[in-house]
Amino acid sequence: MTVPLRIALFVPLMLVPALAVPAAAHAQRPARHAAPVTAPSLDGAWAGALDVGGTKLRLVFHLATTPAGLTATFDSPDQGANGLPTSSVTRSGDTLRIEAAQIHGVFEGTIAKDHSTITGTWTQGGNSLPLVLTPLKQGAVAEPKRPQNPVKPYPYQSIDVTYTNPTQHDVLAATLTLPAGKGPFPAALLITGSGPQDRDETLMGHKPFLVLSDYLTRHGIAVLRADDRGVGQSTGDFATATTADFATDAEAGVAFLKSRPEIDPHRIGLIGHSEGGVIAPMVAARNHDIAFIVLLAGTGVPGSEVLAEQQLRINVARGVPIAQAEDANAKERELLALVVNEKDPATRDAKLRKLMSQEMPLARVDGALRQLTAPWSLYFIRYDPAPALRQVTCPVLALDGSKDLQISATQNLVAIRRALTEGGNTHIVVKEMPGLNHLFQTATTGLPTEYPEIEETMAPVVLETITQWILANSGS
Repeated sequence: MTVPLRIALFVPLMLVPALAVPAAAHAQRPARHAAPVTAPSLDGAWAGALDVGGTKLRLVFHLATTPAGLTATFDSPDQGANGLPTSSVTRSGDTLRIEAAQIHGVFEGTIAKDHSTITGTWTQGGNSLPLVLTPLKQGAVAEPKRPQNPVKPYPYQSIDVTYTNPTQHDVLAATLTLPAGKGPFPAALLITGSGPQDRDETLMGHKPFLVLSDYLTRHGIAVLRADDRGVGQSTGDFATATTADFATDAEAGVAFLKSRPEIDPHRIGLIGHSEGGVIAPMVAARNHDIAFIVLLAGTGVPGSEVLAEQQLRINVARGVPIAQAEDANAKERELLALVVNEKDPATRDAKLRKLMSQEMPLARVDGALRQLTAPWSLYFIRYDPAPALRQVTCPVLALDGSKDLQISATQNLVAIRRALTEGGNTHIVVKEMPGLNHLFQTATTGLPTEYPEIEETMAPVVLETITQWILANSGS
């Protein structure tokens, strides 16, 4: 059984969303143990890898002894997260326990007598995975090759800015890039996928929004991209927010763009990726001055259908026998249908707990239930994007990759076109991009396990398609 989670870009990996914690937390001082450490020192970097559904996610813990005791920070290199804080570090004899309360994560392990390993378990969100840490030499964690990442100096202006969501009072920190030459310019607001995302939409070493904004700006289109609320330099509470809340953050971004003299207020559009492709139509449906929207792996059917299809396609691609995959999918659909149809929380939770206990250890049920019934999960599972799409009147470009296993092109592109057409919109371009995955990389299998292994961040054909379509449909 796959439990729908707060997952970056809908990736069904149990630990991805929680590890991608706000960069602002990097500046926090690590928690200190109350008593001085008397055992032999563990100072230095210790590294290991979690096997999450076939994907290797590296963790690096940086331990240091101070007069006040043992401290720790940690990195998740494959998710571009460094210097993450811990809330407590405890060493008792040959046992080490590190807690990171902000992400509900705990590592507990046994220190080998020769200090060659720390063998233990990483627990997070009701799930536990084995993790063996070994000493890491300085510089041993190599940065993945990302040849598309732009290198400064840029041939355009890049300005750090902030603006406020007046309805929910969070302050969004962002980067505004302005093309060379004289404006006012057409502009695009980039809207991230699900899970706590920074302004570059950093995921597994890739920075898709950095690459996209660079390409657009070099071709005459201004771009605004922001850290999600509660992430990086932005304020606000991410954990309790839903897709509808994030839509108000996007509206605040549009208002900010309208206030800039370098931007043509009549040529402001939205580019949403994954969950951002759900948010963009929500905003455009109630703000008819939006000039255009681009949906990158957006959805056209209810979230419950998206997640059920995602689970089935990924299981089949991983080699799960079709009969077993279909049986698991039937159970998944039963779970999701219960979330959609049962409105009484107490009754819903009791029924969910009973179903979950049949498929997973009892120790995991509470964590899985909390994740499934969190505000974002409930909203996304129940939300149908079709009504908002029917109210969108501006030009729409909808793209998805043929190898996208998270948002099925065959399931969603047809539904997006249908809803737009039903609303009377005739300015529609819908394209399935051959051979591309959910991140719009050129892929072999489309599995999330490939994302960090592929050097390409975004296929050039996608960058060119988006840019040329905006220039043709924004009055440029």
